[in-house]
Amino acid sequence: MGRSSKGLNLKPSMVEACRLTPVKSCMPVIPSADLEKSLRFWVEGLGLTMDRAMRREDGRLIGCMVHNERLCFWLNLRAGSPAKPEDYEGIRLYWAPADILAVRAHLERLGYEVSEVTDRDYGQTEFFVTDDDGYSHCFGVATNKDG
Repeated sequence: MGRSSKGLNLKPSMVEACRLTPVKSCMPVIPSADLEKSLRFWVEGLGLTMDRAMRREDGRLIGCMVHNERLCFWLNLRAGSPAKPEDYEGIRLYWAPADILAVRAHLERLGYEVSEVTDRDYGQTEFFVTDDDGYSHCFGVATNKDG
């Protein structure tokens, strides 16, 4: 394997491919057992806008986009059992809020169990919340070193 100028172990052909076809975006697909319920976290909790709803003939929501001017996610009805398997770790999302305390208070007012805000030894101030689908969300900002 070759070494690029950024210190990554990439074959020369991979480096050239990255230059020719740069990735412009990525939309995570988030599986959900109940999309209508999940939207409460994504829309009310995080302030994202829902659109591009896809519904079955019976009207049940099976997919939709949630987004703002910088973020975009696709929520999709979970295939198979609606129950989360016991050993399923799932996804983890790390959010960088403009005001960590305001976001925490807002989610708490909506009834979500939020952790305490903690200054970590790696320089981040964070809190955690679990959404209605059981996914862990970490909200973090650089720790204020001024005290």
